[in-house]
Amino acid sequence: MKKIGVVIPACNEEAYIERCLLALKSAQLYFFQYFKSIENLPEIQILVVLDNCTDNTAVKVQQMGIQAISCDFRNVGKARHLGVQQMIGQGCDWICCTDADSFVQCDWFQVMSQHQPTDAICGVVELDQWDHLSHKTRQAYLRHYQDSMGHRHIHGANLCFKASAYVNVNGFQQMECHEDVDFIHRLEEAGAQIVWSNQLRVTTSSRLSSKINAGFAHFLQNLELIQATKKTISLCK
Repeated sequence: MKKIGVVIPACNEEAYIERCLLALKSAQLYFFQYFKSIENLPEIQILVVLDNCTDNTAVKVQQMGIQAISCDFRNVGKARHLGVQQMIGQGCDWICCTDADSFVQCDWFQVMSQHQPTDAICGVVELDQWDHLSHKTRQAYLRHYQDSMGHRHIHGANLCFKASAYVNVNGFQQMECHEDVDFIHRLEEAGAQIVWSNQLRVTTSSRLSSKINAGFAHFLQNLELIQATKKTISLCK
């Protein structure tokens, strides 16, 4: 890890982007303070990929002094890939991915450095709010989710890897969703070393609205629907 690049795809995320970037800046400062005695500390570059943004996301990114590039893909796989290519082109040998509606914990960079050497790290996520979800949905989610070392969850909101490993398997594909899962599965098939860590943590939005009929928000929406259906069936008996 000589130069770290962080890639954040964003499509109309003005409600969340400041929270995301402030957390990354805090994690960057924490990392530098923690390792201040080490020579040749890795440089950290943060990049937001503005994909068909029509709101104030770009303005907020600019106000925070964060590097950004624009595209009109309307496709998270293509947008994430564009950002990774940009970071590799700037000399980054370690790439981190998170999402605009998520925020990293302050020790994010520290933890990934402690897991070295490896080809990739898959971290875990926790939800930012539960109030709008039923108690049954929360129970079902917590039963499903493996918040432990050795888990098998894959989140584009909390994923990092060697640039060379990314290039070796041709990176993220042009997918509207699950480009992260596809990428990690190809890394596994290539025999890459992957750490499945619950120490690398990101908090993500528990919103139920989604721009596509898939992904994490869609998963939560379906889970809520399933629990509501079970309740209705139980009341009808």
